[in-house]
Amino acid sequence: MDKMSLQREEIEKVYGKISPFELKDKLISLAEESNKSGTHSLLDAGRGNPNWIAATPREAFFTFGQFAVAESRRVWNEGDLGGMPKKEGIAQRFKQYINKNSSAPGAEQLKRIINYGITMKGFNPDEWIYELADGIIGDNYPMPDRMLWHIEKVVNDYLIQELCYNEPLEGIFRTFAVEGATAGMCYVFDSLIANNMLSKGDKIAIMTPVFTPYLEIPHLPRYNFEVVNICANEVDEQGNRTWQYPDSEIDKLSDKSIKALCIVNPSNPPSVAMKPESVKLLKNIVHKDNPDLMIISDDVYSTFVDGFRSLMADLPYNTIGVYSYSKYFGVTGWRLGTIAIYEDNVFDKLLKEQDEDKKERARRRYSGLSTNPDSIKFVDRIVADSRQVALNHTAGLSTPQQVQMAFFSLFAITDRENKYKNLTKNICRRRQKLLFEGLGLDVKKDQYSAAYYTQFDLIEWASQNYSEDFTKYLKDNYKTVDILIRLAEQSSIVLLDGNGFNGPEWSIRISLANLCDESYSKIGKVLHDVMEGYVEEWTENH
Repeated sequence: MDKMSLQREEIEKVYGKISPFELKDKLISLAEESNKSGTHSLLDAGRGNPNWIAATPREAFFTFGQFAVAESRRVWNEGDLGGMPKKEGIAQRFKQYINKNSSAPGAEQLKRIINYGITMKGFNPDEWIYELADGIIGDNYPMPDRMLWHIEKVVNDYLIQELCYNEPLEGIFRTFAVEGATAGMCYVFDSLIANNMLSKGDKIAIMTPVFTPYLEIPHLPRYNFEVVNICANEVDEQGNRTWQYPDSEIDKLSDKSIKALCIVNPSNPPSVAMKPESVKLLKNIVHKDNPDLMIISDDVYSTFVDGFRSLMADLPYNTIGVYSYSKYFGVTGWRLGTIAIYEDNVFDKLLKEQDEDKKERARRRYSGLSTNPDSIKFVDRIVADSRQVALNHTAGLSTPQQVQMAFFSLFAITDRENKYKNLTKNICRRRQKLLFEGLGLDVKKDQYSAAYYTQFDLIEWASQNYSEDFTKYLKDNYKTVDILIRLAEQSSIVLLDGNGFNGPEWSIRISLANLCDESYSKIGKVLHDVMEGYVEEWTENH
C-alpha cells in the first residue's frame, strides 16, 4: 500500500473522532503528497488566519519603539545597555522627536494616537506617553495586572465602538487583557469552576454550530457539563439555511437549571450575527425566566457585520464579552484579546449570594490577595486564577502586547471614514462572490453575514440542484470525508468538516480570509466538478 493510500485510510478511521482542525492537518499531509507532482498548488482554506495585516498601526508601533529606546538610552547609555525611561518631560521630548522624524513610517498615525489620549480622554501628557513608552520597552511587570490604566480606557472606547455600536452604557466595563480569545475562554471557565459558580455536571447551553473548543471544553473531565444545544437550524421559504436560531430553540433557555450560555456572535463557522428579533426574545427570557443566566459571548468577527451589536450591549448585566484582535487586524501571532465585564453584573451578585461553605472556600483561595477576600470582584478573580492565585503578582498580558493592542484600537477609532474596515469587509465579500460563481450559484444577500467563512451544506445543494434520488444515493454511499479526501487528493484543496462544529452532517467550512482571490474561483469550480463526478457515477449506476 502506497503512502497516499495509508494516509487516506488513517483519515477515514479518525473522521468524526477528532477535532476538525486536527483532521485538517492530516488532509494537508495528503494534499502535500498529491502536490509533489507539481500539478496543483496547495490551497488550504481550512483555517481562519487572514492573509492581510493592518500595516499603519504597526508602522506607528515600531516608530514609537524607536522613540522609547532613545528614551532608555537618554537615561543610561553604556554600550549595549540602556536605562528605564523616565516620566518627567517625556511629552515634550516626544513632541521634539516626532517633529524631527515626521516622515518616519506611521508618524502621522502616531500623532493621532497620542493626541486622542490627550485631547479626547484628557490624559496627563507625561503619564500617557510614559505608560506607552515604558510599556513598549517591557521593563516592568504589568501594573495594574489586569490592564495598564490608560490603555484600558482607550481599548474600552474601541470595544464600545465595535461591539456596542457607539452607544456607551451608564456604567463602565472592567477589562482584562489576555492572550487572545482562546485564552480568555479558558480563564473564564477556570474561574467559574474555581469560584463554585459552575460545578461538574451543571447544565450549560451552547449556540451551535460553534467554534470547536466550545464543544470540547465542557466535556473535559474537570468540567463534565451537561450540554444543551441551541441550534441555528432555521430555514427560509426556499428551504435554505439562514443560520439563525428559531424561537423554539431560544425558548430552551427558559429552563432555570441552565446556568450558563456560550455563544460565538457572529457565529463560527456560518459567520452570521444573531438577528435583532432573536436578541429581543433572549432578553425577554433572561429578564422574565432566567435572570441569573451567565452568558459568555465571543465576538471576534463583529467588525465584519454592518451595525453589529454584541450581547454586551443588550444584556450587559449577564454577559462576559470575549474579544480577539486577531482576525480584523491580521494579528493571530500577537495573541491579543480581552475579557470585559460590566461593573454591575450577575457574576458578582452570584458570589455575594453563595452559601457560607462556598464563600469560605473562596476566602482560603484568595486570602493572600486581600484581608477581605469577599470583596474581590469576579473579573479580578479571573486575573488571579490565570496565575493560580499564588503568582498573581506576575499576572497580566505583556506590556508590549498591550501597547500594540492600544495602537490597533486607536487606529480604528481615528479612522473616521472606516476606510480600513470597508477594505476588510470588501475582501471577504469579493471572495465569497468568486467562490459562489465557481459553484455556479448566486450569493444570497444577508445583512447579518460577516462573510468571513462559508458553511456550505452539500446535501442541501444536491437536493436543490440535482434530484432527491441522487441525494439519497450520496447519503447512502458516501460521507463528507470522502469529498474532503477527493478534494485533497485530486486538487490539493483542504477544507474543514462542518459536522465537527456541530453543524449539519454534510456541511463543509470554507475560510474566505486566508487565500488570494483567484483561489476561491478555483475552489468553487473544483468543488462543483467533484459533485458532478458523483452525479455521473450515480447516472451510470441507474
